[in-house]
Amino acid sequence: MKKLSDADALKLAKKYRIPLAKTFLAKNEKQAVLFAKKARYPVCLKISSPDIVHKTESGGVILGIKDEKALREGFQSLLKSAKKKNRKARIDGILVQQMASGDTEFIIGAKTDPQFGPVIMFGLGGIFVEVIKDVSFRLAPVNRKEVQDMIKETKGYKILQGARGRKPANMKAIEDILLSVSKMVWANKRIKELDLNPVFASEKKAIAVDMRVMVE
Repeated sequence: MKKLSDADALKLAKKYRIPLAKTFLAKNEKQAVLFAKKARYPVCLKISSPDIVHKTESGGVILGIKDEKALREGFQSLLKSAKKKNRKARIDGILVQQMASGDTEFIIGAKTDPQFGPVIMFGLGGIFVEVIKDVSFRLAPVNRKEVQDMIKETKGYKILQGARGRKPANMKAIEDILLSVSKMVWANKRIKELDLNPVFASEKKAIAVDMRVMVE
């Protein structure tokens, strides 16, 4: 099993209409600067390498970059850091991404079970996903009613409804992402694991920040 390149993952997201924060794979500083100006600051930088599966854990992410000077410094810093930790790591470039946020943070994922086939997952996201494990599962493919039910099974559903003064999240937008993930893993049997984490949900939309795809 290997990690799908970020470029191919972005193409998959576009094909299946999975909303991702504006992202560009820059091969050099000039490309990174041009995109950041177009997307508007602040942006974040992420190392893009088939040999680095978890960007955050490996120190391959810099958040909240507000100007060109910080962007250029961050670009070079990520390249040096990646090579220092793994001299043999193949570097495809640096992902430049518009900073995104929302009222609630969730995770949407999928995994291929040897016996049952593709299974999709929904639950509380961010740093809490491993601790709280507030998740629900369904066998793919799923319909909208099944997606609605799996969301309601989680404790996080109350948060989405607007607990503690929060505005209710756009439930249809979240459902649409789950349906798209279901279609993607059902149509692409090579996909063995998929993570959209975090997914930020707000009153107006739901948007994913990171997409990791493992293929056979």
